[in-house]
Amino acid sequence: MKLLVVYSSKTGNTKKVAMAIGETLGVEPVAVTDAPSPDDYDWIVAGFWVDKGTADAAMKAYLSKITNKQVALFATLGAEPDSDHARQCLANAAKLLGTGCTLTGQFICQGKVSDEMVSMMKKMFPEGHPHAMTAERLARIEKAASHPDAEDLSAAQAYFADWRKEWIAG
Repeated sequence: MKLLVVYSSKTGNTKKVAMAIGETLGVEPVAVTDAPSPDDYDWIVAGFWVDKGTADAAMKAYLSKITNKQVALFATLGAEPDSDHARQCLANAAKLLGTGCTLTGQFICQGKVSDEMVSMMKKMFPEGHPHAMTAERLARIEKAASHPDAEDLSAAQAYFADWRKEWIAG
């Protein structure tokens, strides 16, 4: 059985998580920009940074090319990983998979929001807008800046160690 860990990363967060997962699964993760055809693999673990409530554009394109595979997803986002928003982001990404795929796992953790994104949001969303940079939102972004931390990476490794036992080993 051939296994691929593929990721897309803007700030390096998702790459860190991918490397931790790859270490656990015994494979070298590959950036989506250099990813081989998903057709050559039996199992695919795909990771992305959340953009507008789903996978970023590069991973969106790759996910749509995956058909008839066992797929697990992982992601990083600025919001709380146990929030409804985080769950919805994973669900939205799962809908991007090509036909015949079986979703076998999902993991998400907090990650730094790029400075570029914060600046853009400050300019785009005036006070009173649902996505305005309120004190609460800025505090969450500040908290996210320290993630993924060692605890997040350890949690990703534990999750995918269990995933490997359950899904790959059968």
